Amino acid sequence: MMIHMTYRSGDYKVKGYLSLPDGYSVELVQLQAQVRQYYDAEEMPMQVIACNRERETRDIRGRKWPVLIYCRGGIGRVGQVKTEWLERFSRCGFIVFAPVYRGTEGGEGRDEFGGGDMEDVPAACRLLASLDFIDPERMSAMGFSRGSVNAAYAAAETDYIKQLVLWGGVSDLTKTYEERVELRRMLKRVVGNPAKVPGAYEARSPVCMAERIHCPVLIIHGQEDAQVDVSHGLNMYERLKEIGADVDMHLYEGYGHHMPPEMHMKAIQRMFEWIRSHELLG
Repeated sequence: MMIHMTYRSGDYKVKGYLSLPDGYSVELVQLQAQVRQYYDAEEMPMQVIACNRERETRDIRGRKWPVLIYCRGGIGRVGQVKTEWLERFSRCGFIVFAPVYRGTEGGEGRDEFGGGDMEDVPAACRLLASLDFIDPERMSAMGFSRGSVNAAYAAAETDYIKQLVLWGGVSDLTKTYEERVELRRMLKRVVGNPAKVPGAYEARSPVCMAERIHCPVLIIHGQEDAQVDVSHGLNMYERLKEIGADVDMHLYEGYGHHMPPEMHMKAIQRMFEWIRSHELLG
């Protein structure tokens, strides 16, 4: 079961996707009541957009579930939430929530490629933690590509994120500006020129947040990634190692920014094995 829902982030009503494991469902009226109560009776529209492959005969509210926050890449309509990824993640026995970031899919505000929209992830964490079928002590975040900025920020600024995964993630936005000539116009418009506003780029760079991240970190990167060079992952790994953080790395030789479905599913399963192993250690 997958639900397209509205939630509040700061002054804005923004959008996100909630995906449940195969075979599980929640009564929409019950979920709406919990969300309404959290927001002091403010209405937050939501709708079911898909059902799982398995017949949904079990109520998700029967126990507390772990959650993966999936932070998408791109900006605006480029790199939108991949609902097929949500389904793959949910098959591993996790509830998945994917913020789409403000200004997208009917949400209010403006996506700043890691500016004010970074608050969209902590805001989602707070809402999820209030739901009676969520275990707030088993909340992890995965940032893909640009989403590493938003996921790392949530881990650095809140205690909600117990495990952080950076998959094909940007670690230094100034480096991205230098490497991706085709993105410079967008970055100048949205963030500014790094020569004039270096602080804006540092604030959006996970490598600059490293000392504030206190949970275990997994870095996943394709060695042939042409969109976010593998050096981003390696540099983040080295920085975390340098400060004594709990960090692991899964490198995929011969693969780029996106993997074919079968390999992607293997990498996802390996990621969840890592998350579960660190839940046990925690």
